[in-house]
Amino acid sequence: MAEKVLTMEVVTPERHVLTTDTNGIVVPAHEGYLGVLYNHAPLVTILDTGILRYSLDGKVERMAVCGGFMEVDENKIIILADTAELAEEIDVARAMDSKRRAEDRLRQMGEKVDEARAQASLQRAIARIKASGKE
Repeated sequence: MAEKVLTMEVVTPERHVLTTDTNGIVVPAHEGYLGVLYNHAPLVTILDTGILRYSLDGKVERMAVCGGFMEVDENKIIILADTAELAEEIDVARAMDSKRRAEDRLRQMGEKVDEARAQASLQRAIARIKASGKE
């Protein structure tokens, strides 16, 4: 095991997703992707929809996250996400269907289409597909 590790915990309102050691992570923060390594300064940030990548001893893992917050303090990372799915949990066929439906809604753009909601749905689907590794 590597010497310089952080502990990462990912939790959603529905469940505890993961607790693991990591050499570093990259998260979709509100102002862009943000990396965290050992001895990072204390930090609290808002998360956007995207792919969270974390590694340990050279092995990179991914998960899709949608919204929430991240806190970093004393080599511990706590992620409180609105939703989070590990790559192996993602139903790729369902994510592809969601992506197609969101794209169809955006193409229609009539009075009854909520553009912000359709865009958010599209971004979630894309993040899930990319996190699964089966783009």
